[in-house]
Amino acid sequence: MIEAIETDQNTGRDFTKLDFTKLDGLVAAVVQDAVTKQVLMVGFMNEESYAQTLATGFVVFYSRSRNKLWMKGESSGHTLRVVKMKTDCDRDALLIEVEAAGPGVCHEGYESCFFRTNENDTWVVNAQKSFSPTDAYAATKETK
Repeated sequence: MIEAIETDQNTGRDFTKLDFTKLDGLVAAVVQDAVTKQVLMVGFMNEESYAQTLATGFVVFYSRSRNKLWMKGESSGHTLRVVKMKTDCDRDALLIEVEAAGPGVCHEGYESCFFRTNENDTWVVNAQKSFSPTDAYAATKETK
């Protein structure tokens, strides 16, 4: 049986909470397909987006450029349902295993945001597009 450790006996650190004191109140969130284990994307969460993720069961990020919360898939319909969450030893990063709705998560039309490989100092596309971003985001704009 694995014992849940909530407090470090030596330092008194609380392991039940994420550490939002670094990176201007953010933690990195690596999103991985729960079945294939493919890394789909990386985003950032603040305490509020993390709380909404826990409450809704869908991944909610904090947009640094727009300074607001956004649920992945709110425009495209390509949502990310949380299957499992893990944190690193410092509790300042998350690994979120998800069930992805739709053919891809990348706003450029790929299954994963990691669709380029560095080959001899040149970034080469290593995947086929899995959907049309124009179509995915146009449908949402029409309903607004």
